[in-house]
Amino acid sequence: MKKFLTLVAAMALVATTAMADVKAGQKAYLKTFKASFGMDGTKFAAGHTVDEWEALFADGAKGFIKEYSEKYPKAAPVLNNPAMANKLQDIGDFAKEYGSDSGNVPSCG
Repeated sequence: MKKFLTLVAAMALVATTAMADVKAGQKAYLKTFKASFGMDGTKFAAGHTVDEWEALFADGAKGFIKEYSEKYPKAAPVLNNPAMANKLQDIGDFAKEYGSDSGNVPSCG
């Protein structure tokens, strides 16, 4: 029984940690890119499927940085700033959680 409770507690911790990245990504997107991209978080996340977001955020988010720097040149300096690396990974977690085919809808505007 003790092993079972330990396993349940560990699973809850992992789920909470994963959701924390999603929430951090949602906040980072809204604060950093909502105005630059001209869309709320719901529209942003629905812009690609989960697999597409996975590909865009792979390898240090190089695909995301390239695509969104071309679409939104004014955001390019922020996207290419090395200090944004952690925020971009959180934004990636947010985008993957709410991708167009995920069935999830964020509670943000």
